[in-house]
Amino acid sequence: MQKGMNLSARPTVAEIDLGSLEFNYRQLRRRIPKEVKILAVVKADAYGHGAVPISRRLERLGVEYLGVAISDEGVELRKGGVKVPILILGGIYDGDADQVLKYDLTPVVFQKESLRSLTRAAERWRKRLRVHLKVDTGMGRLGVPLDLWPDLLRELRRFPKIEIEGILSHFSMADEDEAFTATQWREFQKAVAIAKEMGISCKYLHMASSAILTAFPSYSGNLVRPGIMLYGSYPSPRFKNLIQLRPVMALKTCIHFLKQVPAGARISYGGTFVTKRTSLIATLPIGYADGYSRHLSNQGEVLIRGQRAPVVGRVCMDFVMVDVTDVPNVSIGDEAVLMGRQKKEQITAEEIAEEIHSIPYEIFCLIGKRVPRIYKE
Repeated sequence: MQKGMNLSARPTVAEIDLGSLEFNYRQLRRRIPKEVKILAVVKADAYGHGAVPISRRLERLGVEYLGVAISDEGVELRKGGVKVPILILGGIYDGDADQVLKYDLTPVVFQKESLRSLTRAAERWRKRLRVHLKVDTGMGRLGVPLDLWPDLLRELRRFPKIEIEGILSHFSMADEDEAFTATQWREFQKAVAIAKEMGISCKYLHMASSAILTAFPSYSGNLVRPGIMLYGSYPSPRFKNLIQLRPVMALKTCIHFLKQVPAGARISYGGTFVTKRTSLIATLPIGYADGYSRHLSNQGEVLIRGQRAPVVGRVCMDFVMVDVTDVPNVSIGDEAVLMGRQKKEQITAEEIAEEIHSIPYEIFCLIGKRVPRIYKE
């Protein structure tokens, strides 16, 4: 077992199962044509799982690229010993260019200003720089609109230090609207064709994320960008029957305090829960400061001794109260699983997300830095 940071005596931890990460990677690899490479998305601290340990394992598994959101995330990986190419999916900001060159990062570019600043940095460092160009095919977030795409491509002649390694776009409704997804793919093909007509060829063409991986080869470029599925969660419920995945993260703590209260006792801030009988209430040392959402007040569940126990009262900054009246032989120090498996029961990120009208991505990313990550095989 590896420790993600120095552990305090507080028992609240996020267990990260690297064996499950490898299982999920291999499940995805089997579904992708052999000639197609994988860019594993590890932005936002690998969706809260710990970017450096996750990236090291994925590097050993043979990913072609890693994807981060900002240059600082790429620098963290380089300082952590990661050697595989790193793509900055969110583009660069003022002042990023020298850092990109220093740490051998590959930025996504969608505006002329970025080309200018990267060129100036490349001249200072006496290097050529690989970039990927992004076209907007309907996401409406980042990327060059298709009608302005030829203008950007013509500008490239002015930047001989810049090497176009890839062209990419992003599906916006891959798990919701098949017709719009097909339209986006056609727009992407147009952008690639325009680039070829202008004499621009590149090594990578990519648009597919986790939500599109089950649609191969319909929308396959030669590089794909799985994210949430690597961590054992599904972009939407309909994917559960299409591919088997294993959750990588489990969120655990132990009972910190037990007390018996009479009927009519109010629990936590605001007294939003009132006991209807003599009850045994367990206090757990975890709260919304750790990423356990306050929206789970009076509706979340926790596994203790293999049974589900309801969260009662409002989730506090540092504590959660649970009604364990119906859990036999419960005692201080018993393990409490807020996300993960215990005996025959399991609480998934999807279940938690549904309870608070969110998505699994957010559930993972909410888990704060003061919760140590413990890595196991």
